[in-house]
Amino acid sequence: MARQDKKNRDGTRWERALERAHLGVWDWDLQTGDCFYSATWARMLGYEQDELANTSDLWLKLTHPDDRERALASGDRHIAGLTDAIETELRLRHKQGHWVWVLDRGGIVERDADGRPLRLMGVQTDITKQKAAEAELEQVNVRFRLALAASGTGIWHYDIATNKSYWDARTRDIFGLVADTDEVSAGLWHTYLHPDDKEATERAHQVDLRMDAVTASQYRIVRRDGEIRHVESLVRFIAAGAAGQILGTVRDITEDKLREQELAYAARHDALTGLLNRAAFDRLLADHIATGVPLAVFYVDLDYFKALNDFAGHAAGDLALKSVATGIGRCLPPSAHAARLGGDEFALLVPSCDAAQAEGLAGAILEAVRGADLGLAATSRRLAASIGIAIVHDHATTVADALACADDACYAAKAAGRDRFAVFSAEAASGGLNAARLAADTVDAMEDGRLKLFGQEIHRLGRPWQENRHVEVLARLVGRGGQLIPPGEFIPAAERFGIAARLDRWIIRSALTQYGAAMRSGVITLGFNLSAQTLSDPGLWDFVDGIIGETGAPHRGIGFEITETAAVTNFDAAEAFVRKARERRCKVSLDDFGAGMSSFEYLRRFPVDAIKIDGSFIEHITESRFDREIVLAIASIARSLGCAVVGEKIERQDSVAMLGDMGVEFGQGFLLHRPEPLERIVARATSAADAEPARKVS
Repeated sequence: MARQDKKNRDGTRWERALERAHLGVWDWDLQTGDCFYSATWARMLGYEQDELANTSDLWLKLTHPDDRERALASGDRHIAGLTDAIETELRLRHKQGHWVWVLDRGGIVERDADGRPLRLMGVQTDITKQKAAEAELEQVNVRFRLALAASGTGIWHYDIATNKSYWDARTRDIFGLVADTDEVSAGLWHTYLHPDDKEATERAHQVDLRMDAVTASQYRIVRRDGEIRHVESLVRFIAAGAAGQILGTVRDITEDKLREQELAYAARHDALTGLLNRAAFDRLLADHIATGVPLAVFYVDLDYFKALNDFAGHAAGDLALKSVATGIGRCLPPSAHAARLGGDEFALLVPSCDAAQAEGLAGAILEAVRGADLGLAATSRRLAASIGIAIVHDHATTVADALACADDACYAAKAAGRDRFAVFSAEAASGGLNAARLAADTVDAMEDGRLKLFGQEIHRLGRPWQENRHVEVLARLVGRGGQLIPPGEFIPAAERFGIAARLDRWIIRSALTQYGAAMRSGVITLGFNLSAQTLSDPGLWDFVDGIIGETGAPHRGIGFEITETAAVTNFDAAEAFVRKARERRCKVSLDDFGAGMSSFEYLRRFPVDAIKIDGSFIEHITESRFDREIVLAIASIARSLGCAVVGEKIERQDSVAMLGDMGVEFGQGFLLHRPEPLERIVARATSAADAEPARKVS
């Protein structure tokens, strides 16, 4: 009885052990064909033990079709004596219909006298969770491999205990190494390092074995064919094996480095001439002044450049600018620097240069400009330059003051007849604000409220302004002493010192912010003059759209005026601007039309809404037959193109009468109205609109 109790206890223990271990036992009698399956095996598949017949092929019926051949082959090989045991993975169908992954292990446990197998036993373990984890891990690995392939990253590791290095195929490819195996000699990597980077790179790869932080470094390698490549490496110590490993990645960043260099170059240089741009020149000039070493600053302004553009077009102008830049470069000593400030203006700085040396250099530059390549225009056009020179001795001199002095001297050269140079003299300088100080004061005025919005009403001839309600927005600068500074002074200074685009943005933002509601209700429409710098600003439309979004001012209520001078500075930018303006249904006008020979070319290229005839053709129309013919011709062309015509300087009643006698139908024209504060005009328009139905501009 005690023996029986012990047997029962042992059986119960085995059953519990099998249950806890998720093991199912099978026992196959090869003589009778019977196969016993334990209760734990049946429950593993969702069955009770008496629900399944103990047949030798029961497991095969429940096996996934894709796994049957492999499972049978495993048993057959073992029975044939080819393997020591049965071991395979297969899927069995659960009672509820899904598949259960099992690991099947077993073997022969009994043979006859001749050694033939009589009985096989084995266990099947539920490995479904393990297989799911493996599948998930494989997905992670696939994504990791794809990410590595997409990023071009190679992986390598160095085994500290064995002093062996291993490079994967991508790493070998980056270094240009042809090899069939991952293992490479431990010292191979060092032989690829660029001599100038070798010491710092080796030091960066000496990782602290007490830390698991990632060390990043960038360095150059020299491949066996002599090609230099830039690479980026991440290195980390891994506690694995006897002494651990250093694991690293490597990625070829040569193209990234080249792009960085190109962007850095573009950020500092003028795209057309390759000279420094204004911002880079200012920084360089500030650094040189701070050293206290005397230097000469040159301001070079080309003469007759606009006439060249009028005659031969902007392509010829671009060719001339590049040729001038090349010629100036040949004249300069190695220590000097040249910049294109914009349009046809250049600046130079020459260290350790006194007045006599500067005058000699200026003479050489004048000769170079005269000899510039003008292409097809060379036989009938000429180019010259006016050069201003300032000698800087004081390390406390500001960049703005240095350029202002050279600029003043440049104006003196122009006033003396052009195609010459002048050296700045403090005694000869005018007592008023120079251009640089005026530009700086304009910036201050934007902040302290001294920059004021004015407006010029644009009337239809013979009709009240309320029928049109269009205003050209202007700006007026109030000096620190309260005096009004004419736009003819502060606007050219803003253009010369690179703040014209900032000024235009201030005018647009201020006007739309203050009067967006009036524009939205149809009380008024506003027109803005744009400088060449603003036309060249790639972020202009993002700015305008953003302000419109903030203020609700409608696109249809906004007009922009482009002068010929602005268009000739950057023709492509002007063309792109007009296209985007018309996409947004903003109005576009060509200002000062007829003043230059390229006017009709611009009219052909730009699909504008209106043209403004230059006032010089209007103000003397009663006395000049030539002016009358010009006005008639322009008005006729505009009418045939469907453009409105605006006349400037229609300030006398006899001019109005003359235009009527000529049959000129001006859609709009200035008529006896001078600029006044914009708020006063809007207030007057709002009062008038209160007495009539609102009109909405969308």
